[in-house]
Amino acid sequence: MGSQDKQAAATSPRSGDRPALLILDMVNCFDFEGAEALEPRALEAALRIDRLRQEFRAHGWPVVYVNDNFGEWLSEPSELVARALEKDNPVTEMVKPEQGDFFIIKPQFSGFYATNLPVLLPQLGVSKLVLSGIATDICVLFTAADAHMREYDLWVPEDAVAAENDERGRWALEIMAQSMGAETAATSQKTMGEWLADLTQ
Repeated sequence: MGSQDKQAAATSPRSGDRPALLILDMVNCFDFEGAEALEPRALEAALRIDRLRQEFRAHGWPVVYVNDNFGEWLSEPSELVARALEKDNPVTEMVKPEQGDFFIIKPQFSGFYATNLPVLLPQLGVSKLVLSGIATDICVLFTAADAHMREYDLWVPEDAVAAENDERGRWALEIMAQSMGAETAATSQKTMGEWLADLTQ
């Protein structure tokens, strides 16, 4: 195998068969315009994300935080968490990273843009992604589009994501389902086992 072939194999999303949970922007200060509408919805999503996270950890599957850096380019993940928790913040408190989780800082909407996520996932043997977090119609949508172009299987549980506006959230979920082939059933309607079984049929 030549060097180019080895490089392609190392970065191919099909180099493994594991699922990973991506948690988007849930380490958050909620200090932006529209946060008053988004934060209570994000808290509802956090309840489902926490359950998913526990299941992934129990199976030894990767949990990957993909997060904005609040415009602070020198920030470390621990500093971002600390800043988010400077005020009462039940969302971040519920789903804050733990030892063994991965944490990627992103500069734009998509978790794949100018980050090491495209390198990390193949190294972890991941070919299936469960997307969660905020906001459904922005960062979740852009990340799903980039994941789809890289041929990852996608589940975006409608109860594990949130948007400022319910109508825009539903619109984004429809795009992900119809244009990207993503499963969007809520975690109350489908289990991880059922989703993984669906992919083999």
